[in-house]
Amino acid sequence: MSSKIAVLGAGSWGSALASVLVENGHQVNIWTREESQKNEINTNRTNKRYLKEFKFPKEIVAMTDLKQAVSGANAILVVIPTSGIRELAKELNKIIDRKLTIIHASKGLEQQTHKRISVILEEELSDDHTEGIVALSGPSHAEEVVKRDLTTITAASLNQTSAQYVQELFINDYFRVYTNTDIIGVEIGAALKNIIAIGAGIIAGLGYGDNAKAGLVTRGLAEISRLGLELGADPLTFMGLSGVGDLIVTCTSPHSRNWRAGYQLGEGKKIESVLSNMGMVVEGVSTTQAAFELAEEHGIEMPITEAIYEVLYNDAEVKYVLRNLMQRKGKAE
Repeated sequence: MSSKIAVLGAGSWGSALASVLVENGHQVNIWTREESQKNEINTNRTNKRYLKEFKFPKEIVAMTDLKQAVSGANAILVVIPTSGIRELAKELNKIIDRKLTIIHASKGLEQQTHKRISVILEEELSDDHTEGIVALSGPSHAEEVVKRDLTTITAASLNQTSAQYVQELFINDYFRVYTNTDIIGVEIGAALKNIIAIGAGIIAGLGYGDNAKAGLVTRGLAEISRLGLELGADPLTFMGLSGVGDLIVTCTSPHSRNWRAGYQLGEGKKIESVLSNMGMVVEGVSTTQAAFELAEEHGIEMPITEAIYEVLYNDAEVKYVLRNLMQRKGKAE
């Protein structure tokens, strides 16, 4: 059955997910704040800043008017940086006039509050406007989804009906969606894997090989799991697509902007220079600070996160930080 979906955010991931929805027979409006981007999408069917080789299906309509974009929608898909979600949710709460399924495909933690994205949405959207909140997450590069590469992700929600609805919206021959009720674990895994991806990029930029990468990913997963369990997640979630799956794809590919940022840090560049040249938000940078503070607040040991925090926020030398990690007192795994 066809649905009308408003995709809020016309970056690489929003564009890719909008394309999947159209291919599955749904009506899609994609919203952007930028008039030039709207005109490019509607006129040329391109989004060169984010996906150079991609062409939008002709059925997608780009808009800059938020009220017009969500009008008549059955579901809203939020795909913008974490830093903008609270304000967008406040705007939406003034516009929505009935209960809708709210989906988000963003990955991060809010600065200062350290809150997950679904919590932000719950706080800013009234109960009269939300049928259910669903986190869509897993090992997925937009660049590969638009080429119809085989992809598997998770739709997580406390509302199983909403999760199944999102599953039905997206699932097709190349895009497989599983459901999960552990939205805490899925969102924590999605956010914190970006920290480890920065670390994986640093290791590659320093010239280290597969041994170092495997050790970092494995011990990084242990850190993510420790904090996730403290916050109420199911430990099995971190063995799934939004845990180890997302770690693998983000820590091993230049498609990942977090990995690319880390690689440049490993080469000796400063974080300010890296971010200014990236052209897109690197969620792992702000998430590192949030996770570092959250770990301190809960008394959770996260040495890799702490090390990357030192590099990003205290201008620590990457080789010095790495040596300190390797020289920590021995312990049982």
